[in-house]
Amino acid sequence: MSSIVSRRLPIARFFSVDVVRRYGIFIFFVLLVLASGAMSPTFLRGDNLVNMLVQFAPLGIVVIGQVFVILVGGLDLSVASVMATAAVVATGFDGTNATVPAVFGATFAMCLCTGLLNGFLVTKRQVSPFLATFASAVVLEGLRFAYTQGAPSGNVAPLFHSMGTGFVRGMPVNVLILAACALVLGVLLHASTFGRRVFMVGGNSESARLVGVNPDRVRIVCYVISALLSGVAGLVLSGYVGIVDNWVGKGFELDSIVAAVMGGVALSGGRGTLPGGLIGAAILVIVFNIVLLVGMPVQAQTIVKGVIIIGASACYVIRQRR
Repeated sequence: MSSIVSRRLPIARFFSVDVVRRYGIFIFFVLLVLASGAMSPTFLRGDNLVNMLVQFAPLGIVVIGQVFVILVGGLDLSVASVMATAAVVATGFDGTNATVPAVFGATFAMCLCTGLLNGFLVTKRQVSPFLATFASAVVLEGLRFAYTQGAPSGNVAPLFHSMGTGFVRGMPVNVLILAACALVLGVLLHASTFGRRVFMVGGNSESARLVGVNPDRVRIVCYVISALLSGVAGLVLSGYVGIVDNWVGKGFELDSIVAAVMGGVALSGGRGTLPGGLIGAAILVIVFNIVLLVGMPVQAQTIVKGVIIIGASACYVIRQRR
């Protein structure tokens, strides 16, 4: 009898640890939703759920790009500045749908240049990702304020307004945009040769180089993907706000990193999933929402964000040690 128990206990223990390691973030998400519903009946109302989806979409789009960058061992602190610059570009024309192609072209060019610059500094000049992307953010901020003279004005085109606030059969348009980005880039990351190269470069750059993969090229592409998605998120968020703002997306650089880490993406690179990062973003949105629903002041979101960062850091250290 004792021999049977001794054989079963290690199996049960291994199974439970493996389940938590693989699906812990999803289990926590479900428990958080149930707890939030119990704390506030308003939480599960349809209008509140739609409001959270609208808030989740821009952050989710940015998180997708951040996951790509972190998986290759980098960070992108320029995402918020790219979003704000895209918002300024969106209102830099006459605000009609006729200028939408020009807005998309200018935003694409700005994002492409930013992504290439970040990738070039990190790979070819060996600048740390923190400093390289922070420098890009500062440059974009300077250009943005020089263009707007610190007092931006203008309105977004009706099409962008629809992207930020419109609905298609009850589903927010920005959520559909997020779903399209997640589907395309999820397949690219988890079911393509390029995706396997991303994990190889993040796991062991030298080993990847020995089997014929160009690590620098993969990293540059990941930074370009992050910049392009940040531009899309900026256009979506500017459509939601409706007016130009030099600080659209403020705080998204930190939120996107925290969401990715909470979702199981290793800061050292090479480990993580896109769904995990999106679940991490959803958890942030839910936490911020329930803080307001229970009557806490808006400033409490900052305190909660700090607690979440500490918790995510602690969980990351524990995972690394194991």
